[in-house]
Amino acid sequence: MRWSKRLFDIFWSFIGLILLLPLFIIVAFLIKIEDGGPVFFRQERIGLNGKKFKIWKFRTMVVDAERKGKQITVYNDPRITKIGRFLRKYKIDELPQLINVLKGDMSLVGPRPEVEKYVKLYDEDQKKVLNFVPGITDPASLAFRNENELLSLAEDPEQFYIKEIMPMKIMMNLDYLQKASLWFDFIIIVKTIFAPIVDKLDKSLINNQHAKNNNNKKANYFNI
Repeated sequence: MRWSKRLFDIFWSFIGLILLLPLFIIVAFLIKIEDGGPVFFRQERIGLNGKKFKIWKFRTMVVDAERKGKQITVYNDPRITKIGRFLRKYKIDELPQLINVLKGDMSLVGPRPEVEKYVKLYDEDQKKVLNFVPGITDPASLAFRNENELLSLAEDPEQFYIKEIMPMKIMMNLDYLQKASLWFDFIIIVKTIFAPIVDKLDKSLINNQHAKNNNNKKANYFNI
C-alpha cells in the first residue's frame, strides 16, 4: 500500500494547499496583527525510522513559548494567544502540515510525530511506531482530541501525559497500523474534519439539557 498511500498523500495535500490558500492568508494576517511575531511555528519532531524533521504549524502561542514553560500544553494555557485559542479549537493550526505531507516527511494519516524528549522514553515495542510515516491525524488523535482539557485536570500534566496518555496513544496507533488501508485512512480524515463540529453540537446539547433541568427545578420549586 506504500506507493498508493504516497500518491494519495501527494494528490490530496496538493489540492488541499491550493484550496486552503485563502484561509492561510487570512490566518497569517490575524496572527501577525495580534503580536507581530512569526506566522509559523517550526518544531523538530521524530519521523520514519527515527529521522528528525521540522513540523509546520500556525503559531498559536506567544513567541518563545517553549522557553517560558513545558512542551506540554494544557487547556487555558496562558501562553496561548487569542487567535491561537480559536485555531487550536478547530485544529486549523495543524493545516500547514500539508506542506510536510507534500514533502514526504508526513502522511495525511499516521501516528502523530513526537518530540525527541518523549521518543527517548519509548520501550522496544513502542518504538515499532517509528517504522511508519507519521501523520497529521490518526485514531489516537481523534480519541484524545480534548487532550489539553484532560491534562489541565492533572496535578502534573507532563507526567500524566508520559505515564497515561502517551502509552495509550501508541497502543492505538500500533493497532491502526495493523489494519491500515486507504479506505480506513479516508474514514479517519472525514472523522477528523467533522470532529470539531460534533464536539460543538455535543456541548450545545449538554448546555441545553442543563438549562432545561434548571428551569424544571425552578418550576417545581414554585409549585410547592
